[in-house]
Amino acid sequence: MPIQTVRGPVAMQDFGFCHSHEHLFLAPGQPSSLNPALCLDDYHQSVEELLLFQSCGGRAIVDAQPLGCGRIESWLLEASIRTDTHIVASTGFHKLSFYRDDHWIRKYEQDRLFDLFVHELTEGMFLRTDLDEPNSCMTAKAGVIKTAMDEERMNDPDKRWFHAAAYAAIHTGAPILCHIESYTQAETLVNMYLELGVPAGQIIICHLDRKLDHLAMHRKLGEMGVYLEYDTIARYKYHSDEEEARLIHQMMDWGLEKRVLLGLDTTRERMKSYGGKIGLDFISRHFIPLLKHNGVSNEQIRLMMTDNPANAFALKASKPISAN
Repeated sequence: MPIQTVRGPVAMQDFGFCHSHEHLFLAPGQPSSLNPALCLDDYHQSVEELLLFQSCGGRAIVDAQPLGCGRIESWLLEASIRTDTHIVASTGFHKLSFYRDDHWIRKYEQDRLFDLFVHELTEGMFLRTDLDEPNSCMTAKAGVIKTAMDEERMNDPDKRWFHAAAYAAIHTGAPILCHIESYTQAETLVNMYLELGVPAGQIIICHLDRKLDHLAMHRKLGEMGVYLEYDTIARYKYHSDEEEARLIHQMMDWGLEKRVLLGLDTTRERMKSYGGKIGLDFISRHFIPLLKHNGVSNEQIRLMMTDNPANAFALKASKPISAN
């Protein structure tokens, strides 16, 4: 099955070296009001960053910003064409704190959310949804469903957003990219999706590597068949890159090299073109050499950066289903 990019389907063998969680564009709005680093609103600077990524072998990017909270879908398409980069866009939802109190995504019922996610995956992405309800759309499609679990969502019995995402994943075969902030949230979310019928191979858990004090959970989820997308690279407030490399080597030793994906989860503070500290060439130029120094083989690196993303983000067999 192909990967659904903003320019259309791409065969798995053509997807190439991939960062599995980035943010290329972020319009000013609710997210940037909470954190100024969550603003990437210069088309040319982000294109410059994509060209930097290409200069060291980069071919594909998964953009993890869903609709309604800063996604600039038209620029994703334009940048993909301009740089000839495969870009996978996200539908779905982020943390509800990233939406105004009166935002439409807080009000929609489960069936309407389901229809919205399916439309973006099969017909085209809606435009200008930060302020307006979904109305006009483009032909470029999303290829992944972003969902976000945090402490607020854990404590809220209303899980309609997650249920809508799960049913949309089953209906379309699209993968689910899951923001989490703790081991408990990761396990809860995986179990919820599995119980709703989402295959483990369509679930991608992000940010589990922010904490390294419970490696048994990494192993458990990997052995269940879930993908683990590690992006706490050059984020030294959490831990060092040496510790990150040792985590990845441990996953390799456990035979889980086919479950690991890598990305940088970029923000304004991490993009060189915006005056940030690392840039989209950091994994290739700095972190991969460190992985090799820690005993990770070239074949294992190829799996994490090329083969695993192609498998993780390829559309799977769909099963027509309703939101209820």
